[in-house]
Amino acid sequence: MLSEEDGKKLIKLARQTVEDYFKNKELVLKKTEYNKKNGIFVSIHMYPDHELRGCIGYPYPDLKLGEALQRASISAAFQDPRFPSLKEDEFNSIVFEISVLTEPELIVVKNPKEYLKKIEIGKDGLITEHGFYKGLLLPQVPLEFEPKWGVETFLEQTCMKSGLLPDMWLDPRTKIYKFQAQIFKEKNPRGEIIQT
Repeated sequence: MLSEEDGKKLIKLARQTVEDYFKNKELVLKKTEYNKKNGIFVSIHMYPDHELRGCIGYPYPDLKLGEALQRASISAAFQDPRFPSLKEDEFNSIVFEISVLTEPELIVVKNPKEYLKKIEIGKDGLITEHGFYKGLLLPQVPLEFEPKWGVETFLEQTCMKSGLLPDMWLDPRTKIYKFQAQIFKEKNPRGEIIQT
């Protein structure tokens, strides 16, 4: 588990990485104390309306946390295919959110309906995988909607994120993984942190 102080350092590093990229036009990786391999996602939102501006990450612990954070920060700001690249004049109007992930675990069921009892909204994130199709939604996503999603809607939305039909979670060939996340986010663009 990371401390709130760790969260502050990681958020500061994410913001600094994007700011440096505007100056240098390339990612220059900084050495950090965060050398344990970890999955991580970086989300960028507009302030104050919280509209998503970019979200990219690494679901699996393939890279050291410090490196993964820096790479994901640049990808979220400049390479998310859903959004145009972040512009420098937007930099003071964005807030960063970091989700440090546990390793995804396959949910084992005999009948796909059992997923409804094995997934907890607000705690679990999901990955759906069917052949070449794969998609992920973070644990906080179902809580961002009014009304908040139930488990079935969360499964359907994760399938659609994978490029699948919404009911493909019922197909026994579809694999579903769950993971948890420690979430740190800026309260405002000045870098005040809240942990959720």
